[in-house]
Amino acid sequence: MNNQSVNIKKLALTGIFAAIAVVGSTFSFPVFGSKCAPVQHLVNVLCAVFLGPGWGLAAAFIASVIRNMTGLGTLLAFPGSMCGALLAGLLYKQFKVLPAAWAGEVFGTAVIGGILAYPIASMVMGNPNAALFTFVVPFLISTAGGTLIAAAITLALQSRGVIGRLRGQMEQG
Repeated sequence: MNNQSVNIKKLALTGIFAAIAVVGSTFSFPVFGSKCAPVQHLVNVLCAVFLGPGWGLAAAFIASVIRNMTGLGTLLAFPGSMCGALLAGLLYKQFKVLPAAWAGEVFGTAVIGGILAYPIASMVMGNPNAALFTFVVPFLISTAGGTLIAAAITLALQSRGVIGRLRGQMEQG
């Protein structure tokens, strides 16, 4: 099929993944001033594997917007989820192995997203207790849980050949 049908499939799957992330964020827990939502990180890894970095970034952005509009998240959802989704997608695209997606999600969310959360927390949200590394540990806790679940799911899908078949279908339309 043509490129347009491939993009329509990717757009639809992006919407589904964003919806799963939003619904999954009803299961969250507070850690040091942030709401940890492990389902978002599970979704980030799945997006990295099935959609790639751009579409994964879009799903994370959409989920963050909806989570903020519905009161299920904070502005800190943006740097955490988006950095993790982007780096997971970029590393998986480059290396084509699942551990690359997992590592990208964890490092992108915990370290990069955690550091980028500082200016948002201090300047936008007015948190006087925020410091450069304040959110690294809470984001690490959240992403570790979601990434472990994603690892179990993606390994099971890979062992059954599902990842290859679904990726092929996504690319061929």
